[in-house]
Amino acid sequence: MSKRMLCESAAVLALWCGLFFSGCNEQKADPKAEAPAPVKVEHEQDVNVVQVDHPEQFPIFTAIEHVSTSQLVVNGVVSPDISRTVPVISLAVGRVVEIKARLGDTVKKGQVLLRVQSADMSAAFSDYRKALVDEQLSRTQLERSKLLYDKGAVSLNDLQIAQDTEDKAKTDVENTRAKIHVLGGDPGHADTVVDIHAPISGVITDQQVTNAAGVQGLASPNPFTISDLSNVWILCDVYENDLINVHIGDSAEIRLNAYPDRPFTGRISNVGPILDPSLRTAKVRIEVKNPGLIKVGMFVTATLHGVKKEAHTAVKATAILHIHDRDWVYVPVGDQRFRRTEVVAGNALPDGMQEILSGLKPGQRVVTNALVLQNTVEQ
Repeated sequence: MSKRMLCESAAVLALWCGLFFSGCNEQKADPKAEAPAPVKVEHEQDVNVVQVDHPEQFPIFTAIEHVSTSQLVVNGVVSPDISRTVPVISLAVGRVVEIKARLGDTVKKGQVLLRVQSADMSAAFSDYRKALVDEQLSRTQLERSKLLYDKGAVSLNDLQIAQDTEDKAKTDVENTRAKIHVLGGDPGHADTVVDIHAPISGVITDQQVTNAAGVQGLASPNPFTISDLSNVWILCDVYENDLINVHIGDSAEIRLNAYPDRPFTGRISNVGPILDPSLRTAKVRIEVKNPGLIKVGMFVTATLHGVKKEAHTAVKATAILHIHDRDWVYVPVGDQRFRRTEVVAGNALPDGMQEILSGLKPGQRVVTNALVLQNTVEQ
């Protein structure tokens, strides 16, 4: 065998041995050593949990139970009491010659509001004068007939005819006098100008007449509308899901947007039988006595108080922290830590207490002054 052939055989043998031992080593490899490393989970810190070094600096208050009636807060608008709103009308047809009152004026009953020059009044006085003359003539004829009848000069039939004529003449006088009164005139003072008086005392809430305007009696709009605003209505929109808590006779607390610190008390007098098809609300009417501050058209916030008792939670008002239109309290959770918990605050209570509607139960402990703790944490 030549030297070249021996070298080639040795190379092939070396290659085969390398592959054999390499395969053996692969079979003996540890699978656990080649597995991927386990994932480490890091929990994100709760942003509502804070830790302080000296928790004894923040006094703790234990929430108590507060029993109150059910309540519903709605929005409304002030309207005149329709039963105390009276239109001013002129039965005389004519032209306005003078206006003595304006929209928004406070007037007294019997006060002259406007004057109308009317041809109806002129015709009424003419008929009245004619009736007076006819009644005087018929009365004279009746007296003559009685005298002649007593002397036997006329028959009983003639006397009865004279009596009938006198009665009809009196009726005509009464009717023409009444017509003058209806038109607004005075039979004892002949004048074609009619004074239109205020039927009640109150405030003029509507005006539909101007100087030199024409008045067409009942066919034209009412010149004025007067409202007695000593009592007003608050008309509120209540969603149908809340109507179960609204009852006639329940009390309501009214707060005007113009006077938020001055509450008024009223009572529910009506719950509308028809729902608004778009808003799904019913009109609830609250009657309120007006001391003079409440004006028609004002927006109000009404708190409707029911008769059903409900148990809520009460804490110190300083324990509630108001941030971003939300209410929070700090609850101790141990290890010098406090958790910020969201609550729904209710009405302010006497002695610096605040009602909690949800988010906290009686017996739970809260930080008495949440604002101080919040400022300490943010430093």
